[in-house]
Amino acid sequence: MKTILALALLAATASAQDTTLPPANTVAKFVTHGTGVQIYNCVATGSEFTWTLQEPQADLLLDKSFKHVGTHSKGPTWTWADGSAVTGTVTQKQDAPDPTKSIPWLLLTATSNGTKGALSNVTYVRRSDTDGGVAQTTGCNAQSVNTLSKVPYKALYTFYVTKPVKPSKKK
Repeated sequence: MKTILALALLAATASAQDTTLPPANTVAKFVTHGTGVQIYNCVATGSEFTWTLQEPQADLLLDKSFKHVGTHSKGPTWTWADGSAVTGTVTQKQDAPDPTKSIPWLLLTATSNGTKGALSNVTYVRRSDTDGGVAQTTGCNAQSVNTLSKVPYKALYTFYVTKPVKPSKKK
Protein backbone atom coordinates (compact mmCIF):
# COMPACT_ATOMS: atom_id res chain seq x y z
CA MET A 1 0.00 0.00 0.00
CA LYS A 2 2.85 2.41 0.87
CA THR A 3 4.46 1.69 -2.50
CA ILE A 4 1.22 2.50 -4.35
CA LEU A 5 0.83 5.78 -2.44
CA ALA A 6 4.46 6.71 -3.13
CA LEU A 7 4.06 5.97 -6.84
CA ALA A 8 0.82 7.98 -6.99
CA LEU A 9 2.51 10.92 -5.29
CA LEU A 10 5.50 10.68 -7.64
CA ALA A 11 3.20 10.59 -10.69
CA ALA A 12 1.23 13.59 -9.45
CA THR A 13 4.43 15.56 -8.84
CA ALA A 14 5.89 14.63 -12.23
CA SER A 15 2.72 15.66 -14.03
CA ALA A 16 2.52 19.05 -12.30
CA GLN A 17 3.02 21.59 -15.03
CA ASP A 18 5.75 24.21 -14.69
CA THR A 19 3.96 27.41 -15.69
CA THR A 20 7.23 29.34 -15.93
CA LEU A 21 8.42 27.60 -19.09
CA PRO A 22 8.54 29.95 -22.09
CA PRO A 23 6.54 29.46 -25.30
CA ALA A 24 7.56 26.63 -27.64
CA ASN A 25 8.82 29.08 -30.26
CA THR A 26 11.75 30.14 -28.05
CA VAL A 27 15.21 28.74 -27.42
CA ALA A 28 17.60 29.31 -24.50
CA LYS A 29 20.44 31.67 -25.41
CA PHE A 30 22.16 31.89 -22.01
CA VAL A 31 21.81 30.13 -18.65
CA THR A 32 23.27 32.02 -15.70
CA HIS A 33 23.53 31.55 -11.97
CA GLY A 34 22.29 34.57 -10.06
CA THR A 35 23.90 35.00 -6.65
CA GLY A 36 23.08 37.93 -4.41
CA VAL A 37 20.42 39.39 -2.15
CA GLN A 38 16.76 40.34 -2.23
CA ILE A 39 16.50 43.68 -0.41
CA TYR A 40 13.34 44.29 1.61
CA ASN A 41 12.22 47.53 3.27
CA CYS A 42 10.07 47.62 6.42
CA VAL A 43 6.98 49.60 5.41
CA ALA A 44 4.05 50.87 7.48
CA THR A 45 0.56 50.85 5.96
CA GLY A 46 -1.76 52.27 8.57
CA SER A 47 -1.17 50.12 11.66
CA GLU A 48 0.27 47.19 9.64
CA PHE A 49 3.99 46.64 9.10
CA THR A 50 5.39 44.47 6.31
CA TRP A 51 8.66 43.69 4.59
CA THR A 52 8.26 44.90 0.99
CA LEU A 53 10.66 44.01 -1.84
CA GLN A 54 12.73 47.02 -2.75
CA GLU A 55 15.13 45.45 -5.22
CA PRO A 56 17.32 42.47 -6.06
CA GLN A 57 21.10 42.79 -6.31
CA ALA A 58 22.84 39.81 -7.86
CA ASP A 59 25.79 38.84 -9.99
CA LEU A 60 25.19 36.72 -13.09
CA LEU A 61 27.63 33.88 -13.71
CA LEU A 62 27.62 31.72 -16.84
CA ASP A 63 26.26 28.23 -16.25
CA LYS A 64 29.33 26.10 -16.89
CA SER A 65 32.33 28.41 -16.58
CA PHE A 66 30.95 30.59 -13.76
CA LYS A 67 32.44 33.61 -15.57
CA HIS A 68 30.91 36.89 -14.34
CA VAL A 69 28.85 38.25 -17.24
CA GLY A 70 26.46 40.77 -15.72
CA THR A 71 24.16 41.90 -12.94
CA HIS A 72 20.52 41.75 -11.89
CA SER A 73 18.97 44.83 -10.31
CA LYS A 74 15.81 46.86 -9.72
CA GLY A 75 13.37 46.93 -12.59
CA PRO A 76 13.77 43.97 -12.65
CA THR A 77 16.67 44.53 -15.01
CA TRP A 78 19.47 42.26 -16.19
CA THR A 79 22.56 44.02 -17.55
CA TRP A 80 25.28 42.21 -19.48
CA ALA A 81 28.94 43.24 -19.34
CA ASP A 82 28.63 44.68 -22.89
CA GLY A 83 26.00 47.22 -21.73
CA SER A 84 23.01 45.48 -23.29
CA ALA A 85 20.13 45.05 -20.86
CA VAL A 86 16.55 43.86 -20.62
CA THR A 87 13.81 44.81 -18.21
CA GLY A 88 11.20 42.20 -17.38
CA THR A 89 7.45 42.16 -16.84
CA VAL A 90 6.10 39.13 -14.99
CA THR A 91 4.12 36.85 -17.31
CA GLN A 92 3.87 33.78 -15.06
CA LYS A 93 4.60 33.15 -11.39
CA GLN A 94 4.83 29.81 -9.62
CA ASP A 95 5.69 28.97 -6.03
CA ALA A 96 9.07 27.40 -5.46
CA PRO A 97 8.98 23.78 -4.26
CA ASP A 98 9.26 25.16 -0.68
CA PRO A 99 7.77 28.69 -0.73
CA THR A 100 8.65 29.21 2.95
CA LYS A 101 12.36 29.04 2.07
CA SER A 102 12.67 30.19 -1.56
CA ILE A 103 11.27 33.00 -3.69
CA PRO A 104 8.88 32.09 -6.53
CA TRP A 105 9.88 30.99 -10.00
CA LEU A 106 9.02 33.53 -12.70
CA LEU A 107 8.66 33.89 -16.44
CA LEU A 108 9.14 37.49 -17.55
CA THR A 109 8.62 39.13 -20.93
CA ALA A 110 11.82 41.03 -21.71
CA THR A 111 12.20 44.48 -23.25
CA SER A 112 15.62 45.57 -24.50
CA ASN A 113 17.25 48.85 -23.42
CA GLY A 114 18.19 49.38 -27.09
CA THR A 115 21.93 48.78 -26.67
CA LYS A 116 23.20 46.19 -29.14
CA GLY A 117 24.81 43.22 -27.49
CA ALA A 118 24.27 39.82 -25.90
CA LEU A 119 20.80 40.60 -24.53
CA SER A 120 19.44 42.81 -27.33
CA ASN A 121 17.26 40.07 -28.88
CA VAL A 122 16.19 38.35 -25.63
CA THR A 123 12.40 38.01 -25.44
CA TYR A 124 11.93 36.11 -22.15
CA VAL A 125 13.80 35.66 -18.87
CA ARG A 126 13.02 32.73 -16.59
CA ARG A 127 13.94 32.62 -12.90
CA SER A 128 13.97 29.06 -11.59
CA ASP A 129 15.70 26.76 -9.11
CA THR A 130 15.54 29.46 -6.46
CA ASP A 131 17.19 29.05 -3.07
CA GLY A 132 16.49 31.62 -0.35
CA GLY A 133 15.46 35.24 -0.79
CA VAL A 134 12.21 35.06 1.21
CA ALA A 135 11.42 38.10 3.36
CA GLN A 136 11.69 37.51 7.06
CA THR A 137 8.40 37.18 8.93
CA THR A 138 9.45 39.14 12.03
CA GLY A 139 11.29 42.32 12.90
CA CYS A 140 9.19 44.80 10.93
CA ASN A 141 7.46 47.10 13.43
CA ALA A 142 7.03 50.78 14.31
CA GLN A 143 10.66 50.98 15.49
CA SER A 144 12.09 49.48 12.29
CA VAL A 145 10.16 51.35 9.58
CA ASN A 146 12.48 52.14 6.63
CA THR A 147 14.98 49.54 7.80
CA LEU A 148 16.44 47.35 5.06
CA SER A 149 16.83 43.59 5.24
CA LYS A 150 19.19 41.88 2.78
CA VAL A 151 18.24 38.23 2.31
CA PRO A 152 20.74 36.00 0.42
CA TYR A 153 19.43 34.03 -2.55
CA LYS A 154 20.49 32.03 -5.57
CA ALA A 155 18.59 31.32 -8.78
CA LEU A 156 19.01 30.16 -12.34
CA TYR A 157 18.23 32.85 -14.91
CA THR A 158 17.62 31.56 -18.42
CA PHE A 159 17.51 34.09 -21.26
CA TYR A 160 15.40 33.09 -24.27
CA VAL A 161 15.17 34.34 -27.83
CA THR A 162 12.30 33.75 -30.22
CA LYS A 163 13.13 31.35 -33.05
CA PRO A 164 12.90 32.90 -36.51
CA VAL A 165 9.85 31.82 -38.47
CA LYS A 166 10.81 29.68 -41.42
CA PRO A 167 9.04 30.63 -44.63
CA SER A 168 6.66 27.95 -45.85
CA LYS A 169 7.57 26.20 -49.07
CA LYS A 170 5.11 26.74 -51.89
CA LYS A 171 4.14 23.71 -53.91
